[in-house]
Amino acid sequence: MSAAFRKAAKARQRPHRERAQPAARTKLGLLEKKKDYQLRARDYHKKQNALRALQKKALDKNPDEFYFKMIRAELKDGVHVIKQPKDEVTPEQVKLMRTQDIKYVEMKRVAEAKKIERLKAELHLLDAAGSGPAGRHLFFVDSEREVKEFDLATHLDTAPELVDRVYNRPTIATLQRETVKGATDPVHLKKLAQQRKNQYDLLRQRIEREKAMFVITQKIQTRKDLLDKTHKVKVKKETTTGPAIYKFKFQRKR
Repeated sequence: MSAAFRKAAKARQRPHRERAQPAARTKLGLLEKKKDYQLRARDYHKKQNALRALQKKALDKNPDEFYFKMIRAELKDGVHVIKQPKDEVTPEQVKLMRTQDIKYVEMKRVAEAKKIERLKAELHLLDAAGSGPAGRHLFFVDSEREVKEFDLATHLDTAPELVDRVYNRPTIATLQRETVKGATDPVHLKKLAQQRKNQYDLLRQRIEREKAMFVITQKIQTRKDLLDKTHKVKVKKETTTGPAIYKFKFQRKR
């Protein structure tokens, strides 16, 4: 068959068009294509085969057969969920674990407190620039004239360049007798001030950590006390900075 003949035959073919929807069947929906019918038929037969396979499996099953998932699974919203086994712990074991937790946290808190004391001893509680709110020193005078003529360097008997210092501020007599000891270079002083500020930041972090551990210890102790059968009433709710407070019924000990 020549190419020209195939081309002429193709030109004579009518284009395929879907059947028009009759007006009487509009309420029944659109007419499905042949391809849609085949897909629906295949899906139907696939489901029927699966049901027959499940029926055969159920008929062949041994009625005395047992496996643990029969009692460890439960149906939730149509889905089988495996039950998680509960830990079998006695009240005495729970109290012992609480005690061990308290001892561990208390040990870490004591270690943190020792580090805090060591840092305080190294820093000598000096005020670092920017490490916290600046302290105030009040001077009292007798008249408004003295307030206007008040000179801080003269009152402190030191050099004007040393007025801003809150530590290592020698007097005029000391400066005349001895030279200023330590670093005097502004760059070196700035570096030392930054190191001091970092040390104070570390000290503040350790203090906050030690307080948090103390709160944790109190909360664990409260949970341990709640294991007793004694009647109790909650007086205050638990917060991030403190445990809950309970009032226990008084019982006389033998």
